[in-house]
Amino acid sequence: MDVHLIDGTFELFRFYYSPRTDDAPPAGMAAVRGVLGTVLGMLEGGATHVGVATDHVIESFRNELWAGYKTGEGIDPELWAQFWPLEDALQAMGVVVWAMTEFEADDALAAAARTAAADTRVDRVYICTPDKDLGQCVEGRVVQLDRRTGEVRDAGGVEAKFGVPPASIPDWLALVGDSSDGFPGLPGWGAKSAAAVLARYRHIEAIPQRAAEWDVPVRGAARLAATLADGREQAMLFRTLATLRADALPAFDVETLRWRGPTALFEDVARALGAPELAQRAARLAASGPAPSS
Repeated sequence: MDVHLIDGTFELFRFYYSPRTDDAPPAGMAAVRGVLGTVLGMLEGGATHVGVATDHVIESFRNELWAGYKTGEGIDPELWAQFWPLEDALQAMGVVVWAMTEFEADDALAAAARTAAADTRVDRVYICTPDKDLGQCVEGRVVQLDRRTGEVRDAGGVEAKFGVPPASIPDWLALVGDSSDGFPGLPGWGAKSAAAVLARYRHIEAIPQRAAEWDVPVRGAARLAATLADGREQAMLFRTLATLRADALPAFDVETLRWRGPTALFEDVARALGAPELAQRAARLAASGPAPSS
């Protein structure tokens, strides 16, 4: 079996900011309809075991570690109003939802991927998001799937894109920074310099203190080494922020992710969203069974 793990918050943002393709009422729930439609499309395409992680709130334990970490401030109220209805609608459609509060959706995806990969019944685990943070989870049967482009990224693909293996992604983010999550990295460290150094040393604590001890050619090595020496403690904090928590979910049986059809509530939910066709599609699929996986 294959397992598909979806970042529901990412999908909600994606549909909210995509050009409108429908004008069905209520307009404010267009992004929810979009996410339901795309998840249902995956099931119609052959996905059988599906889990969706969402940010029930934006803040997490990381906000206590770094004051500048991302918050819900600035989120369009119309988009924010769709967070919880999405969770309810997915559950009504019969999909497993992990609504995160202390942790983030990305943490749930990391935890679910680890659980699924440890199950000998699982052939492949698809983490369905292009988010660079999730690259750290790619190994063995766990891959990343960018559903917008169809690209499937294994460990070699992660290294080809970022210049470092999956296990070094948190270190790379710590040095380079991640503006979407709200931490800046270290001054002067860019994607290429961080990749060059970490490709050799893998982790921040293994990078020699003095540039003269580096055995990898990097432009501005002396300046970079001095910056790291001064900011090593902060870099380690940023790595903690970038490291996904594989303990974010309690243990579960992968078979609980199998989609068995919509609940009795879904018809009313779809009608309230102005998309009764979603309930019709779900009912037809449940009656016929999903298409064979490719």
